[in-house]
Amino acid sequence: ASSHVIPALVKKIHDAKALGLSRLVCWGDGSPTREFLYVDDAADGLVAALEKLETSDPVNLGSSEEISIKALVELIARLMGYDGAIEWDASKPNGQPRRKLDVSRAERLLGWHAQVGFEEGLRRTIAWYDAHPLPVVPPTW
Repeated sequence: ASSHVIPALVKKIHDAKALGLSRLVCWGDGSPTREFLYVDDAADGLVAALEKLETSDPVNLGSSEEISIKALVELIARLMGYDGAIEWDASKPNGQPRRKLDVSRAERLLGWHAQVGFEEGLRRTIAWYDAHPLPVVPPTW
């Protein structure tokens, strides 16, 4: 398993669905926001940096799409066909309130921007996981 939010949520929802659970418990209140980048876009951005970047200054690669953890959980559940209740345990930590990158340098210096939309990247990720699932583990809540 992984502590990274998308792999962790995909596995959690996969397992809840496989076990026939009527509810799913997530930490925090779902309000923090995150930005995600599909792996193919990350690879393309790295290649663009290798080919075009003439400075050692940092350049952020990001999608410019921001989503709350709550909306992310609901979207993954919908895409995976899980229709159980989603509960939030506000006694658990939320994590950093916001993670969003300024990608203007990538656009300006590399002519680069993400090509794969967030939902499409998530669909591809879920399809990959469905083809390579980890063993189902019952929740501990």
